[in-house]
Amino acid sequence: MIDRRQFTRLAAALAVGFVAAPSLAADPVRVAFIDPLSGPFAAVGASGLKQFQFIANEINKSGGVLGGRKIEVIGFDNKISPKESLIQLKRVIGDGIQVIVQGNSSGVANALTDAVAKHNEREPSKRVLYLNYSAVDPSLTNEKCNYWHFRFDANADMKMNALTDVINTDKKMKSIYIIGQDYSFGKAVAAAAVRDLGLKRPDIKIAGNELHPIGKVKDFSPYIAKIKASGAQAVITGNWGADMLGLAKAANDAGLEIPFYTYYAAANGITKAIGAGGVDKVRLVGEGATNPPLTAEWRDVLKRFRAKYPDDRDFTQTRIANTLQMLALAINKAKSTEPAKVAAALEGMRYTTYWGDVVTMRASDHQLQMPVRIFVHTNKNIEFDIDHSGYGLLTESTVSAHVASTPTTCKMQRP
Repeated sequence: MIDRRQFTRLAAALAVGFVAAPSLAADPVRVAFIDPLSGPFAAVGASGLKQFQFIANEINKSGGVLGGRKIEVIGFDNKISPKESLIQLKRVIGDGIQVIVQGNSSGVANALTDAVAKHNEREPSKRVLYLNYSAVDPSLTNEKCNYWHFRFDANADMKMNALTDVINTDKKMKSIYIIGQDYSFGKAVAAAAVRDLGLKRPDIKIAGNELHPIGKVKDFSPYIAKIKASGAQAVITGNWGADMLGLAKAANDAGLEIPFYTYYAAANGITKAIGAGGVDKVRLVGEGATNPPLTAEWRDVLKRFRAKYPDDRDFTQTRIANTLQMLALAINKAKSTEPAKVAAALEGMRYTTYWGDVVTMRASDHQLQMPVRIFVHTNKNIEFDIDHSGYGLLTESTVSAHVASTPTTCKMQRP
C-alpha cells in the first residue's frame, strides 16, 4: 500500500537515478482533460480542470515523476458531446499525449472507451490510457470493460446501494419519484433505484419514473409540479451540473420540502440554490470527506486550494486527487509513461488517500474499490462551505469499501 510520504521518498530516489538525463526530466508528462469547457456544463468542467491542475502542482512540488518530470494537465473542450470528444481524442493522439482523463457524461465515456480500445489495437506504438474520474455507468466496468480504461469513482450501482440503504431506514417512506437525465447514466440510476427499492422496500411505491433531455431543459417547474402532484414523499435523482441546478431552483421556488437523495447535488451554484430549504433534507452519495476532513494533511490541502483560488475555492471532486496521485505512483512504479506498463502498475494498486481511506484498483475490471459516504446538506458543523454560501456537505455515514463493492461481469482482455 502506498501513501504520499512514500511517494515523496520514491520521487526523490528516482531523481537521483535520473540526474544524468536532464533533457528527459525537462519534458512534462502531459495529461489531456477531455470534458466540457463551454455550454451548459462548462462550470463543472472548468472546476474539474482547475482541481486537476492543482493536484498536478501538488505532485510537482513533491518531485514530480520519473526523477523530476512535471505533470501538466491540458484542457480539451468536448462540449459534452460524444462526437466532439472523439474529435478531441484524435487531436490528443496527434499531439503525442498518452493519458486522457474524463468524467462528465457516461455517454461520452462509452464513446471514448470504445475509441481508445480500437485505436490501441490498431496502433500499439501510440497507445493511450483512459482514466475515468466520474462517468459511472456500471457497464463501463462490466460488459464494456477494457484494459485501457480505469474508473476512480464508485459506479452508479455502488452508489444507489448506499442511498437505498438510507431510504430503507425510514419506515414511514411509502412513495418515491425518480427523475433523471435521458442518457446512459440517467437510465442506469433509474434502473438501479427500481431494482434496489424492489429488493429492500417492496412496499415503497414508485410515484413517477421520468427522464428529461440532458442539458436542454430551461425550466424545471413543470417537472416539479408533476412530483408534487404525484404525492411522492421523496425524490431520487442522478442529475448533475446545470440540470441539478435547475431542478434545485425549481424545487425551492415551488416550496417542495421533501427529501432529495442525489448523486451530485452540490457545488457550482447548486449548494447556494438549495440553501436553507434543503437543510437536513438533501443527501448526496459520494467519496472522500470534507466536513470533517478526517486528516490534517487533507485539511491543509483544502486550505491551500482556497488560498490559490479564493473566488472559486471549492475542491469538491475528491476523486480527482486519487486519479492523479495514483497515476503518478503508477508511472514511478513502472519507471515509464508507456500506457501498457502504467496500466499494469495500476492494476491491484492499494493507495491511502489524503483523507485516510484505503482504496484498491481492482484488477479484474479496473473499478476502484473504495468507501462510499452519505453526506447531508447543512450549515451545521461545516468547516469548508460551498459556493460561499455557509452551507456544505456533512458526513452522515460511511459504507466500507468491502460492503460498497459490487460484483463484475467483466471479462478483461489483456494485451
